[in-house]
Amino acid sequence: MSDIHKFLVDGQEFVIDVNTGAVHQIDELVYDLLDEEGLKSLEELKKNYQRKYSENEIEEAYLEINELIDEGLLYTKDVYKDIAKTYEKGEDYIKALCLNVAHDCNLRCKYCFADEGEYRGKRELMSFEVGKRAIDFVIERSGPRKNIEVDLFGGEPLMVFDTVKKIVDYGKNEGEKNGKNIRFTMTTNCTLLNDEIMDYLNKNMVNIVLSLDGRKEVNDKVRVRADGTGSFDDIVPKIKKMIEKRDKDKAYYVRGTFTRENLDFSEDLKFLAEEGFKEISIEPVVLPDEHPLSIREQDLPQIMGEYDKIYKFLLDRKKNNKKINFYHFNINLNGGPCVYKRISGCGAGHEYVAVTPSGDIYPCHQFVGNLDFKIGNIFENEMRTDIGLTLKKAHIYNKPKCRECWARFYCSGGCQANNYNFNKDFNTPYAIGCEMQKKRIECAIALNSIDV
Repeated sequence: MSDIHKFLVDGQEFVIDVNTGAVHQIDELVYDLLDEEGLKSLEELKKNYQRKYSENEIEEAYLEINELIDEGLLYTKDVYKDIAKTYEKGEDYIKALCLNVAHDCNLRCKYCFADEGEYRGKRELMSFEVGKRAIDFVIERSGPRKNIEVDLFGGEPLMVFDTVKKIVDYGKNEGEKNGKNIRFTMTTNCTLLNDEIMDYLNKNMVNIVLSLDGRKEVNDKVRVRADGTGSFDDIVPKIKKMIEKRDKDKAYYVRGTFTRENLDFSEDLKFLAEEGFKEISIEPVVLPDEHPLSIREQDLPQIMGEYDKIYKFLLDRKKNNKKINFYHFNINLNGGPCVYKRISGCGAGHEYVAVTPSGDIYPCHQFVGNLDFKIGNIFENEMRTDIGLTLKKAHIYNKPKCRECWARFYCSGGCQANNYNFNKDFNTPYAIGCEMQKKRIECAIALNSIDV
């Protein structure tokens, strides 16, 4: 098991202590002396590096390394394993709900995991009765948790805007009655935005995810309407207007997806930044290898190079006081998620569930339509408990590859749905996703460690 991880970003050496998250910018000498398998003896290091460094240089660096070890900032031991066992046995309370208000969409995005809105089933829209019962359900099962997140999702949720308004009003009223703070978010393709909807979303959504895949030629190849025409010219002005209306204390993200069609996705980030967007996410598509848009192992070298380009671009913006937030490079070096979150990730199936327009419950939106993972229905009392327990136990200490990985407390074992879909095993991580995630973490650590 790696207790430290050393890496280079843009020629600068870094080392992190895996268990505490302590980050150190170091020089080439210290970088050479450190070993991820454990610090070698002074005599052995002198022998190994006698042709590169003087004996005095090695002794001084070795002393500095040992001071960090004594201070608990390097080569610390993992103290969380026993906590994982306690976590498995703890009582479950739902704190987040993905409310699939629309299993329908007015776009036909070529990479859509939701089967262009159908979710392996049929096109249907959520009624207020289902939405109301879903709010009751999450309140009932939230236990002592005060804050509850409800993400209005689809398909395209604005296809049922009137129902959304009723659900939000009901949620806020019931939340207040029951001592809960229900916070609503929405993910939208932006096609149906108008002044009325924008004003409503600004007032009632604590976060809005606005979908746009970058440059016009990129977006319009994949984010298309039923007739095959692109969506770029329609949605960009609406996204800009939505952001202009957005209160400063409320979040938004312009979210894109990159595929094999735009492996030069650093150019899409630059484009979005030049358009004036300051909160940006560009996610890798997740598709089976046989899909023409899927990311494959042979694409990884180019993708790693793109993340290096993004790092340099963001650092330059930071130096010139034009900072933007790139979602995948956001990291809190001084705190971050609680230990349970670090061990278990999103909590799908036991802290987080998805509800369909018919009221069926799944561990998350990516499992919707796979009846093997149907937990129950909000109108029924009988619920399967084995699914949530299986997912709960699929934490980093039960994933052999994760136990040995330096990034385990940053990625928390990866997306459970991706792990299952690619390996039919929650405890085996999605390999391509792992490699991209580790690169992003290194870039994020470097970017947030450098003072300008």
